[in-house]
Parts: sequence; C-alpha cells; structure tokens
Amino acid sequence: MKIIILGAGQVGTTVAHNLSNEANDITVVDREHALLRDLQDRLDIRTVHGQASHPDVLERSGADDADMIIAVTNSDETNMVACQAAWTLFHTPTKIARVRAPEYLSHPALFSQGSLPIDVLISPEQLVTDYILRLIQHPGALQVLDFAGGRVRLVAVRAYYGGPLVGHELRTLNEHLSGAAEARVAAIYRKGAAIQPEGHTVIEPDDEVFFVAASANIPAVMAELRKAEKPFRRLIFAGGGNIGRRLASSLENDYRVKIIERDEQQARKVSEDLHHTIVLQGDAADEDLLLEESIEDTDVFCAVTNDDEANILSAMLAKRLGARKVMALINRAAYVDLVHSGTVDIAISPQQATIGTLLTHVRRGDVVMVHSLRRGAAEAIEAVAHGDKTSSKVVGRMVQDIRLPPGTSIGAVVRGEQVIIAHHDTEIESEDHVILFLTDKSRINEVERLFQVGITFL
Repeated sequence: MKIIILGAGQVGTTVAHNLSNEANDITVVDREHALLRDLQDRLDIRTVHGQASHPDVLERSGADDADMIIAVTNSDETNMVACQAAWTLFHTPTKIARVRAPEYLSHPALFSQGSLPIDVLISPEQLVTDYILRLIQHPGALQVLDFAGGRVRLVAVRAYYGGPLVGHELRTLNEHLSGAAEARVAAIYRKGAAIQPEGHTVIEPDDEVFFVAASANIPAVMAELRKAEKPFRRLIFAGGGNIGRRLASSLENDYRVKIIERDEQQARKVSEDLHHTIVLQGDAADEDLLLEESIEDTDVFCAVTNDDEANILSAMLAKRLGARKVMALINRAAYVDLVHSGTVDIAISPQQATIGTLLTHVRRGDVVMVHSLRRGAAEAIEAVAHGDKTSSKVVGRMVQDIRLPPGTSIGAVVRGEQVIIAHHDTEIESEDHVILFLTDKSRINEVERLFQVGITFL
C-alpha cells in the first residue's frame, strides 16, 4: 500500500516503523527537519518537509495516488483539515486522523462524509483509558485485550508459585476449569523467549502466559494460573489531564478514587467536573503527600501525566511505600523496556495501544481487529473467514489441517454470539471470526494470504 503519514512525532514514528517493515510504500511529512532526518537514517522511507495540511505539500507527498493518509500531528485541526484536503482534492480512499479534544469527539456528526470526511478517528487517550480500565477490572492481569465486540478476551498473566496449574501440563487446564468455562493458551513467554504451547508443555513460575477465553470465564482461568487476587477498591491517579479525568469519571461510582494534580488551576477544573473523586493539588512524587493519603493501603497507583520521568519515579516511589500495584504511562519506547524488569508492575505505551487500530486498516484480507504485543514483536488479530472450501484456505477445514505459519496459533472462533475455544478438530465455517496469535509478526503476510478469498469466490 502507498501510505502517507502526517506527523513524525512518537505516534507517527511508531506507525512508520511498523508499516515500513511490511513492504509498504511510506512517506512521512513533518515541519521538523531533524525528525525527518532521524527517520530516514533508520528506515527505508521517503520524507517531505512542510505543513501537513497544505495542498501543495500533500501533492508533493504523492496524495494523488495514495491508498491511505494517516494524520497524527500534534494538532487536531491540522489533522482534520489534511483529511478534508486529501479527500476534496485527491480523493484519497482511506483517511485516518488522530483527534484528541473531547470537545470534537462528542459531536460525531462532524466526521461524516458530508462534513469532515474522516474514515477512522483515533483518540490515543481514549484507547489508553479503555486499556487501563480493563486492567483494573481484572486484578493480576498484565494485559487484557478485547475481540469480537468484547465477547472474547486475550489476557496475559504471570504464573506464580502456588497457582494450581504451575508445574503441570497445559492439557490439564480445561480439566481444572469447572462447568462450561474453557480456555486456550495462545503463547508462553519464558525469560523473554516465546514458547509454542503444546499439550505436554509444563507451566513454570514466572512464565508470561497469554490465554484466550470468553470474557465471562476470564476470572476462573486466571485463578488456575495464579493465586486469586482481591478486587481493587482504592485507586490513586497521578495526573488530572484527559486520561486521568476519563479514568476517574468511569470509575468513581464503583471505586474510591483520588487524583493528584500538580497544576492548581487544572486541579480545580477537574474537581468541578467530577462528583465522587477526591482531587489533591500537589506533586505525585512527594513522599509525605503519598503517606498522608495512605499509599500503603492503595490497591492501584497509576501515573498518567504527560511526563515520562515523573510517571516512572512516582510509580516507583508508590511501590516502595506499599502500593499493591503500580502502573506508569510511558511514551518513550526505550523507557518501556527499562521498567518492564523493574519495580513498575505495568508500563503502558500509548503508541502500542494506537498502532493496533491503525494496523486493522492496513491488513489485507478481512481483518477487523489487531493488537500489537511484546513491543511490536507479536500480534493478536481477529480475521473473518469468507468463501467456501474451494475458494478459501481456512473455510471447511479443521484447525489441524490449516497450514498456519510457525509461531501462529488459533485461540478461538466466534460464530454469531457463540464463542468456541479452538481445538485441533474445530472446523472453520464461512463468516466465522477467528482469533489468532502470532509470536513472530514477520509472518503476518502468510496469515493474511490464508484469509484472502480466491478468484473463484463470487
């Protein structure tokens, strides 16, 4: 595909890196020469210097025959105008824009084809908010990802000493689960290396286990892999910006929520917007303030300011002072890798949360959901099977007969409202939503080809 990325910031750079590795023709536009030079040094892409929304810049970028424009500059207005110009002047088929301001997002009529012709709206703040909400709903999870409209979830947990399944073979998992609860382990990471799960694979302490299950069965499966954790009740969010405010608004009726905000004016504004949240004006890295707010009794401390260093340091301090679980929002990829092995329980990357939404629209075949995992090295995708046994490589075949590339597994199949955990003899039908896990993202093209329908299909 020929793709133009507007904006060479953190999101634009992450997108360019992911897409350039997949044989796409990528052009990046930005006003900063230094950012473009840095990108060209690292990636095989074209760069154009200029204002992203100007028609002449779009023309120089190749908008007249581009398949997609991804507008992810720091300005909502620039992103929106760029999409308008791309459609009006160049009829670009797919236009994706990052829009952050809730004031715009609360009026969906703005983004219709007859107004601002944006096909896909991306709000990193909302994506991150949803991600954190799922983690709070599932104590003990490292990642929780939705598929098939929330009917299926992929969950990552760390296996600990004492878990019923630790030291046992995977084939015993469904024996342990009671009733209709069923799950499939999609991948295991041991000391950073991926292990393809088989029935005889033994789960060891500290394994990072990714499993797929119907959403209602997630707690039961987690209890098999680790000691069940008490539900979270007391939450502290550092930062009263878009993310902190959205989190508090979603949780304040069911949890005891506090926000620590450094800026006095912003703290006052947040306190006026929220009804049951205690808003404190101060520094989240102030030891005395944290002790005063009973950090030792806090279930979750989540730092979501716009300063990576402040988020990391305040989260580390909160952990040392006794917080049960700490999370930190981290934009810099190098920092994410640093803290994964440290005292911060969960590092949240907005780029990784955003890239999946973008990849959904780049993938060939009918791919309806993509989640980027393991800092971009792995992927979980939801693909729809079309055709029949003669035109499709998956329809009418059992899972064991599908020629999946190495490191790829089918976790579940969603057929209408029914969630089917995949076994070797599960047969794929037309219009099934198939949930796949790829430990090696470089194999994505082979997976895409599996779900492409042959020319005989009418």
